[in-house]
Amino acid sequence: MRADSRKIAAVPAVDGKDPHTQRSLFGEILDWMLMPLLLLWPLSIGVTYVIAKSIANEPFDRSLEDRVTVLAQQVKEMNGEVSARLPFSARDILRADDIDNVYFQVSGPQRQMIAGDSDMPLPDDEDPPVPWAVVLRDAEMRNADVRIAYTYVNLQPSRMTGLNPGDTRYALVQVGETLEKRRLLANQIIKGVILPEFIILPIAIALLWFALSRGLSPLTSLQENIRSRRPDDLSPIDSRAVPEEISPLVRSLNEMLGRLSQSIQSQKRFIADAAHQMKTPLAGMRMQSELALRQDSREEIQRSLEQLAKSSASATRLVNQLLALARAENDSPQATPLKDIDLIALARDTVQEWFGAAQGREIDLGFEAGEEPIIVAGNATMLREMMNNLIDNALRYTQRRGSVTVRVRRNPVQKLAIIEVEDNGPGIPLSERSQVFERFYRILGSEVEGSGLGLAIVREIAQRHGATVTVTHNPHSTDPRFPGALFRISLRIVQSDAREST
Repeated sequence: MRADSRKIAAVPAVDGKDPHTQRSLFGEILDWMLMPLLLLWPLSIGVTYVIAKSIANEPFDRSLEDRVTVLAQQVKEMNGEVSARLPFSARDILRADDIDNVYFQVSGPQRQMIAGDSDMPLPDDEDPPVPWAVVLRDAEMRNADVRIAYTYVNLQPSRMTGLNPGDTRYALVQVGETLEKRRLLANQIIKGVILPEFIILPIAIALLWFALSRGLSPLTSLQENIRSRRPDDLSPIDSRAVPEEISPLVRSLNEMLGRLSQSIQSQKRFIADAAHQMKTPLAGMRMQSELALRQDSREEIQRSLEQLAKSSASATRLVNQLLALARAENDSPQATPLKDIDLIALARDTVQEWFGAAQGREIDLGFEAGEEPIIVAGNATMLREMMNNLIDNALRYTQRRGSVTVRVRRNPVQKLAIIEVEDNGPGIPLSERSQVFERFYRILGSEVEGSGLGLAIVREIAQRHGATVTVTHNPHSTDPRFPGALFRISLRIVQSDAREST
């Protein structure tokens, strides 16, 4: 047994309910479309009310301005005395109607009462009066809201007043009315605008419901199309029959169907190949057992039992490899979280388990590794299975008195951990190196017993760990008849050199 470059030593759901509430796409879209509509509808009523009041005030304000102007034209000053003589036409203008009360007042320069209603409130003007400019204001009179229009009439000084000709005096003229007619007009406008909205809103909701149902009908058709398919129908769905917005979903579904079809076909081939491979050892076991039953000679019975045990071992190995391949294919980082593993310690323990088998075949099995540990993220059981298959494959194809070397090293540039298993057997032709990892593939002309699953398991486990697998000839082989093979596995190192050294 070749000495190792390192000393081998032992190295120590609630209540059954889904917590997620299923949402309806139809209901969610309808909510998002109705919510702004129902929120804007009261706002539109408020805006309509404000506009209706403004529209209702405008004609009555103009009428009020006309009244105060007519009344102001009747204000005269004669011999220093201000008077407001109202003709019948002016009295008709100021006459109260059946709905609103009309008030007026004429006051002199000293705000003395000349005519009209004495309890009419005076304006709070801070700026100098502007003659004949009509101003509107809101006030309260006799416990009622009133709208008042007022203006100032300039009075010319006379000898009776004793003022200079440049001095100006003003008489105040006011006309007011209550707001009942304005409210009635505003309410009529609002009724004329709002009442149709009560009819239009349900119709709009019904049309929105109908349009949304029509718009989502392709989803219903797609659902019926998928539901009516046979269980074994994995053909792609025609994406031309659906709207553009649903096409990405259909394409993703077609991609999933394609992957599922490939997976099913692969499983069917695997089951068929496995059944075919199991026939040979099972048929041999049956034949040897029947032969042993017919034999009378003890030696012949012994020979049949040995063949039966050999066939049983072959069948057992095939079943174990099938189970290992199934575990490797179904294993995922989500199902089995990866852990930090010292790759050197794992490889050393694995090689140590094969020393007895190598010695029985007269093969020199060696192990080479550095001093510092190499940490990778992986599943220890699966990585051990991968190395077991590589070592078993190397021992099977190496002739007696040959050598097999397992090497673990570091690639500091690419931060990779490298596992190498090299032998000096017959090697693998360049044309077949891409096929040896296929299930049940055997190199033509090889007389070595095996199931053809070992390298398939190696590739599957390597892929599960994000590793790469390559195979070349053995660069250390010196015999042209036995160029050997070198299998190399490259895994990503998860810890820096600084952390490893600590």
